[in-house]
Amino acid sequence: MIRARCEVLSNRRTGRYHSLTLVAPEIAEDAKPGQFIEVGVPEGRDILLRRPFSIHQASRRGGWAGTLEIVFDALGPGTAWLAEARSHDVLDVVGPLGRPFNDPGDLSTCLLVGGGYGAAPLYFLAEELRAKDKAVHMIVGARTAERVFKPLEGKRLASSLVFTTDDGTMGELGRVTDALPSVIKRTGAQVVYACGPNPMLRAVGEYCRDLEIPCQVAVEELMACGLGICWTCVVPFIALDGRGWWNVRACVEGPVLNAARIWWDRWLGASADDQTPPEGFTAAPEPQLAKPWPR
Repeated sequence: MIRARCEVLSNRRTGRYHSLTLVAPEIAEDAKPGQFIEVGVPEGRDILLRRPFSIHQASRRGGWAGTLEIVFDALGPGTAWLAEARSHDVLDVVGPLGRPFNDPGDLSTCLLVGGGYGAAPLYFLAEELRAKDKAVHMIVGARTAERVFKPLEGKRLASSLVFTTDDGTMGELGRVTDALPSVIKRTGAQVVYACGPNPMLRAVGEYCRDLEIPCQVAVEELMACGLGICWTCVVPFIALDGRGWWNVRACVEGPVLNAARIWWDRWLGASADDQTPPEGFTAAPEPQLAKPWPR
């Protein structure tokens, strides 16, 4: 983890979202797909806590070497302030934080599933997977066409890509989970990585668990400190034998977690008063995903 004062290189719109590029050579050098940074707001404002952002891209070579790119929607006072950042402004940044996606090991066919701007980390992951000669397929969805994240870049990165929109204005009508079964069947996907809203992650994770396909998800939680101190971002996690559970911190043990071991009912509400994991629970195996992403 590094704390640095990072210069804003650019702040531009990409569809409905804001794309902010920072000069952060030390953080970019260590960043891995799935990790995030925390950005501080100016002193004297009413916003006390830093804001977490997934790393969309980390450039270590070429003309953009030493830069980080984050993507966000201006939904609250913190992101609204950040949306006004200009070139040469300096931001207080901590990162890279959290656990990244794991290397697929011997598995060669990867499916990346993203919703809205939550799909941003998957493009970083796709670049790394392609560099390792893995087959990359993608499903990217959103409510409307203007909210589909960087469709042209997705087409460049993926061997096949399916778009879905809730209103049918781009690609297939429906949600990413509607397209998931046919895409898995057509591509022969051996491992699934997903980023986006938690209900979407749940649906993807549970479907993959039923098929015994390893699935990793980057969860969305309120990571107030980003360092594992405050315990405000806990996710209930089930033991491999299904006989117990404990809370893991999304900012430290996550944000990337094995979807098959998240106790979705307790976390998202359906059976929150039940104190035992589901009867007969078995986690999907992930032996090939045991090692962190190598540098």
